[in-house]
Parts: sequence; C-alpha cells; structure tokens
Amino acid sequence: MYYQLDNTPFMLKSYYKLINETGTDEAGRGCLAGPVTAAAIILPENFKNDILNDSKLLSEKKRELLKPIIEEQAICYGVTHIYPKKIDEINILNASILAMHKSIDKLTTKPEFIIVDGNRFKPYKKIKHECIIKGDSKFLSIAAASVLAKTYRDAYMEKIHKEFPMYNWKKNKGYPTKEHREAIREFGLTKYHRKSFKQLPEQLKFPL
Repeated sequence: MYYQLDNTPFMLKSYYKLINETGTDEAGRGCLAGPVTAAAIILPENFKNDILNDSKLLSEKKRELLKPIIEEQAICYGVTHIYPKKIDEINILNASILAMHKSIDKLTTKPEFIIVDGNRFKPYKKIKHECIIKGDSKFLSIAAASVLAKTYRDAYMEKIHKEFPMYNWKKNKGYPTKEHREAIREFGLTKYHRKSFKQLPEQLKFPL
C-alpha cells in the first residue's frame, strides 16, 4: 500500500500489496561543491505526520524537527554521500543513482518495492521500482527520504564551511548563488568543488 501525503491510499500498481516499500530521494544534485546525498527509508504502514512534505517546501527548522521523528519511527533507513571526485568520474546523474543504491544497501529490512523521486533510476538487484515525478510531494516515504538527504547534506556542508568560510557554504550549501560564484572568482576552487561542473557562467565578449 502506498500512502500519499494526504494519507489517501493510492495503488501504483493494482496487483501490488506490499508493506516493505522503500522511498528514496537525493539532495545537492545542482550544487557546485560538496557531495550529492541520498536517503532510502522504509516507514511503518501506519506512519502519519501532518508536517512532512517535500524537503524543499519545508523550512530548515521544520526539517530539523522532523529528522529525529523520522529516524525514530522508521523501520529502517540509510543515508549516503557521493563526493565530488566520484561525481566528476561518473557524472552527477550516475552519482545520484549510486547514492540511492548505496542507501538501499544500508537498509536492515529488504524492500519489496522501491519508489523513486524523479524520472531516472537504474534497476536495483531484482527489486521492482517506480519513478515518480515530484514524488517527494506525493508520497510519505519519498518525502521522508528527501528530509533525511537534505538534513544530512546540510550538516556536512556546515562542517566543511569551517575549513573554507569564504565560500559561505553554511548559508548557500554549495549551490550556485551569486555569492558563491564571486568567491570562486576570488579564491578559486577547493577540493570540495565539482571540477566537471561549469563553476562560472561563460563570459562572452562582443566586438563593438
């Protein structure tokens, strides 16, 4: 049984009646620095939470409030960082999927079905899966995974901010903000930047 965020039962496939459904999602795919982070989670069938939603729609305060609730009430969960060196080797899409797979590896209960936020995924072992556009705002397990991925990644970025405070990763979390790009212009790249990404917009010069 799959539960939408309004707690209305919704069957993805009429012939599936599964308890151990895992939702998985990632955070940080569009960042210039830091890892891409994914989480996978299996929630109990009776799990309910009136606050839980897509992590992007929640304030930082609400995400931090939800994190221990999700971790305590989940049947099991896993979180994985894939770091810039690997992202540069295999590209961000493959790194995102790898982070999801490794997070599923960490589950102590074997999932019977996987629901994935977005439209791209690679088969995980022989477990059936379904990709769901904007799944993190439709299904509780994906929303819970999105909150864990976001909070764990934010904590990592705040940690490395102390090493390179001039990029202000504590605030921008590695995303391509104007402030972040100005710091790259001034100080260059660090070991935490993704070298395969376009760090600065192309500067075009037109003859007058």
